[in-house]
Amino acid sequence: MPAGACSTKGAMTIDLSNFDMCRILVVGDVMIDEYLWGEVDRISPEAPVQVVSVLRKSTTLGGAGNVANNLVTLGAKVSVASVIGAGESADSELLLKLFKDLSVDTTGLIQDPARSTTKKARIIAGHQHVLRIDHETRQEISQAHTARLVQFVRERIHTFNVVLISDYGKGLLTEILLRQVIDVARQNKKPIVVDPKGLDFKKYAGATAITPNNREASLAAGIEIADDMSLFAAGRRLLQDVPVQKVLMTCGKDGMVLFEQGQEPYRISTEARQVFDVSGAGDTVLAVLGLGLASGGSFRQAAALANVAAGIVVGKVGTATVSRNELQSALEPAVGGLAAKQKTLPDLIAIAEHLRAEGKTIVMTNGCFDLLHVGHIKLLSASKEMGDVLIVAIDDDKSVKALKGENRPIIRAQERLRIISALDCTDYVTLFSSEELENIIEAIRPDILTKGSDYTTETVLGRQIVERSGGRVVLVPVTEVTSSTRMINQIKDGGRGQAP
Repeated sequence: MPAGACSTKGAMTIDLSNFDMCRILVVGDVMIDEYLWGEVDRISPEAPVQVVSVLRKSTTLGGAGNVANNLVTLGAKVSVASVIGAGESADSELLLKLFKDLSVDTTGLIQDPARSTTKKARIIAGHQHVLRIDHETRQEISQAHTARLVQFVRERIHTFNVVLISDYGKGLLTEILLRQVIDVARQNKKPIVVDPKGLDFKKYAGATAITPNNREASLAAGIEIADDMSLFAAGRRLLQDVPVQKVLMTCGKDGMVLFEQGQEPYRISTEARQVFDVSGAGDTVLAVLGLGLASGGSFRQAAALANVAAGIVVGKVGTATVSRNELQSALEPAVGGLAAKQKTLPDLIAIAEHLRAEGKTIVMTNGCFDLLHVGHIKLLSASKEMGDVLIVAIDDDKSVKALKGENRPIIRAQERLRIISALDCTDYVTLFSSEELENIIEAIRPDILTKGSDYTTETVLGRQIVERSGGRVVLVPVTEVTSSTRMINQIKDGGRGQAP
């Protein structure tokens, strides 16, 4: 076993609010990740292949673009340097729009009519990747483009805290470009962290650190990794052969191991989480590691933080990011275990598709849940008994104020999320505004939508959407005359007027 070991403790010493002041340069292969989500119910009569009925399509930034997306999501100011396609290409225009929507500085982005913009199109049926189609150019960039990129880095390096290099082997990061960019960063005393590609890591000489996964490390070191002993041997070999200060090897569910000159291997353990998809986890590690360093953390602290972030993002389907709230919740000992239940709508859409593919029954309910009482508990417990998974949608503070009055809510949204997450009967919790409820129901398509019996079926918002998709609305009998408003009024009244 390695001499050092930690979980999330080191990460907690980094103040996430400092991310807003960080300026990061990302140099690497930017691309588009396209997802075609569908269902399979038959085999093609034309060939022995599955027929996928496409239900929806989504696109997001991939590769170095996903690194930038992660950084922006966490609050950093980001610039990208790369070469993409040009001309009439819809992919190039889409890529530029995606960056513009994130307010990413694209001054260092060069458009080349001779290249195509890299796009990975994935066809997903349920939770299974059926096929991936790649559009790309792997030819090395020209000397002229190399000179332009180096000039951009040289002119702007003083404005950045950290340089992140994301190598996907698409011809951008030649040895000449790498050597010059790394030299400029070192001369200006800027940390350089590289997510490497290929068998020869010596081209990253001079970088502060490289972050290979254990498979990449095994191939580059020429050592088959089968246990801790061989893993440590591979890490030490890389540290000996590659002129870098540190090697941070990511090991999936087994966390990470940090190798440093003159130090024993340092293991960073991970929390046990359900893994939906590892796509883009390396991008998240690179982004959060860089932000941890840029905000003043030590390398070990930044690595621990990156490990926590990776643990969150693998619980999502497709190329995904981690938010600051998710990261902060995971770092708080009292509620870290509850963070996995708190999901955004895109997360829930992917989770619902996965659950349906497994034949699970999805139950959903919604409400303010301001001052939890016995009626709430009965509603949630009964709802859970109707299916396999219960999703609870909670009104945000603005919605509660509109529904209940100026002095509400008593309990703020984040605390209500944590309280509902702590109940064993709830599987996932999400926050929404009133006008979004029907969109959420439409997106998740629950099999059962529940409300208390103080409603009628006709007055349940979203009933028609649920029934149209084959689901049903169930009213849970609540016999007690209990409400948060009544409880609050009793408290204000000193307890007078209570029912016998």
